[in-house]
Amino acid sequence: MTPSHSPRALPPRRLLAVAAAIALFGGPAQAHAAPARMHAKAATDEGVPSCPLGAFHCAPRPENFAMCHPNALLEFYDPTLPRDPTQRETSDTDVHATHVDSSNQAVYRLSGNVRIARADQLLRADRVDYNDTTTDYDAQGNVRYQEAGELLSADRLRGNNQASHGVADNVRYQLLQSRGNGTAARGELLDAQHSRYNQVTYSTCDVGHHLWEVRAKDLKIDKANGRGTARNATMRFANVPFLYLPWFSFPIDHRRQSGFLYPTFGGSSRSGTMFSIPYYLNLAPNYDATLEPRIYTQRGTVLAGEFRYLFPGTAGQLNAEYLPNDHGQDTENSTPTQGRDRWLLKYSDYTHLIGPWSFGTSINRTSDRNYLRDFGNDLYTSAIGTLGSSAYVSGGGNWWNASFGADSYQNVDPYLPDTVVQYKRWPRATLGLDLPINRWLEFGANTEAVAFRKDDVIEGKRLDLYPYLAADFQGAAWFVRPKLAYRYTAYQLDGDYQRYGYAGLLGGTDVSPFDRRSPSRALPIASLDTGLIFDRSTSLFGTSYTQTLEPRLYYLYVPYRNQNDLPLFDTTRMSFDYWQLFSPNQFSGADRQMNANNLTGALTTRLLDDNGVERLSASFGQIRYFAPQRVQLPNSNTTTAAPTDWTRSDYVAQLDIQLNDRWRLNSAYQWSPNTRQTDLGTLGLQRRIGTDGIFNFSYRYRRDLVEQYDSSIVYPVSERWRLLGRWVYSVRDRRTVEALAGVEYDSCCVAVRVVGRHYVVAASPFTDQGRTNNAVMFELVFKGLGAFNGQTEAVLRRGILGYQ
Repeated sequence: MTPSHSPRALPPRRLLAVAAAIALFGGPAQAHAAPARMHAKAATDEGVPSCPLGAFHCAPRPENFAMCHPNALLEFYDPTLPRDPTQRETSDTDVHATHVDSSNQAVYRLSGNVRIARADQLLRADRVDYNDTTTDYDAQGNVRYQEAGELLSADRLRGNNQASHGVADNVRYQLLQSRGNGTAARGELLDAQHSRYNQVTYSTCDVGHHLWEVRAKDLKIDKANGRGTARNATMRFANVPFLYLPWFSFPIDHRRQSGFLYPTFGGSSRSGTMFSIPYYLNLAPNYDATLEPRIYTQRGTVLAGEFRYLFPGTAGQLNAEYLPNDHGQDTENSTPTQGRDRWLLKYSDYTHLIGPWSFGTSINRTSDRNYLRDFGNDLYTSAIGTLGSSAYVSGGGNWWNASFGADSYQNVDPYLPDTVVQYKRWPRATLGLDLPINRWLEFGANTEAVAFRKDDVIEGKRLDLYPYLAADFQGAAWFVRPKLAYRYTAYQLDGDYQRYGYAGLLGGTDVSPFDRRSPSRALPIASLDTGLIFDRSTSLFGTSYTQTLEPRLYYLYVPYRNQNDLPLFDTTRMSFDYWQLFSPNQFSGADRQMNANNLTGALTTRLLDDNGVERLSASFGQIRYFAPQRVQLPNSNTTTAAPTDWTRSDYVAQLDIQLNDRWRLNSAYQWSPNTRQTDLGTLGLQRRIGTDGIFNFSYRYRRDLVEQYDSSIVYPVSERWRLLGRWVYSVRDRRTVEALAGVEYDSCCVAVRVVGRHYVVAASPFTDQGRTNNAVMFELVFKGLGAFNGQTEAVLRRGILGYQ
């Protein structure tokens, strides 16, 4: 028989024998296709799109197998075979062979390019023998087998039809749902979803070039559950064994599975060396948990865990850590921790209640102010001074929104007293309205009722009512937006309020004590916002743009009210910037409302490309004061700061440029005509290097507060190597605030990151500028399995703008 003949050319008895033989094999493939050379599925993944310039959060890069070579096993892969094993019982068998020998009435011998296909199964060999009496079969010589989830080549494949399995010698295998591949002395095909191998290797690297692999005495592949289980397993990297596991379970696809995650190593001068082995529990499709015991050589054992859930209408996450009997040494601050039980709790939840109403909560608490310093990872410890917790019922519709709940705060800065923590807002209710009256007029209101709680300072309740009428008249090239508002703020002070004054709020000596239990403030607020929009066609560097010219005038009138008898619960002066030119209040919160008789003049020009994308924006503006700024905040020495009689605000300028997708520049500058000094200057430059590199440079200056240079880079040396770096220098302190350097190596199946960091620990305001610390982290990523110390990528994405 030649391969071009139909199966009908075989005698009926021989066809039956071959059909019985093919029923032994399990797994998907497809018939009637000339196998074509193809890459493994993961090797054809498209490149990850670059993160847009200026984005603060870039998505992590998925595993990329683009550098892998075409898999040699896939040269006999037939992509046309069906992928449904359930079709086997009802499918015909397609047999091709050069010769058929039936001289032995019990054994039929097919030879010469034997090809046997049924449903998802395909067997090729130089020779196949089948025993009609015992249903044994034996395939020898260049054996190649394909099923829905796996490819296999062997010197020999034999089995039994009635037992529904086959055994292969000297095996090479490839999983089709992943890049998992390896060799084995012996392989056993149990059914369409299960197989077993002895003296086996497993890796996602190129066949024959395993930079990492698992070597095991026994390996079971469960394609139905997406899991591999190895016994007496050794992990090897560059052919060097580094980890032995008597039992090892790992994923063979992207489905969640219970099992141990990779260990994490770390260390700090405060807690010593840290080691942890997390265990993941895939409890159900909609909830899971992770248990993570950690050992700190200087403090003891921390029991940590995470629980996540997702139900109809609700989702949440609970994280908890507990250290019994801390045996570490106390740090230099005044809060003792040695011998104490220490803990951390974080809980967040969102639940839909009924109709437009939902409940959201976020609880964050620690046992003491030193916890985050002692147990934070040194590579990414951030200067968190306060932990906030909140719980709110909220709702909203087309013209309203409302909320009711509470906010609480905990001081977690070991260098600052608890008096610096903001007031608890317990409880707090808000109501917002935005009701259209007609197409150009609307009525709105911002309302808040809140009780402020804090130990050893004045406490009280506050009601803030802020109704307004706003109109919006506009055309294609102009707009006029008048707004008339009325603000009423009333207080009910608690307890012996007369003990406290402004300085008491700031921790100093009490001055000018409060003399009214129920002070209040009422005043109107009127504004008129107008502007014109001109545009024209222009070109720059050979590219066509639409240029706009947008003059804008904003007038604000707020009469003066003496507010010296009002407490300060949650109000501070906001930093002056371009948007403050058009703000009705320079203070956050409701405890102070600025007086104003101001006129802002501003001018903006933009360049828009043919797709409407803004490529350049330049703005310039200033406020003209027709009345002194009489409403001021108190300080530690006097009841209130002196009014300012400036007639002009700072000149404010902004410039943002992104003429293409390779680079971006943004800057801001403020100069005071009153002090004849620069109050603020910022410059930011971002430049993309290749497809996966980035360079950032920024300069930040605010008079009497900060002057820093900040530069960072991800430099692709080659397809495999990238250099990482960041340097932050404080001119005022004459020191390096942070320095980070690292290197990344990426290959077909392994990624390596080594990152070192030198940084300033949060400074004590009562001692010096702060201590420095050093940290080094090593991360080894085995693609398809996971990562050891898999935390540096998130750190780098936070520290280097545009990192992926």
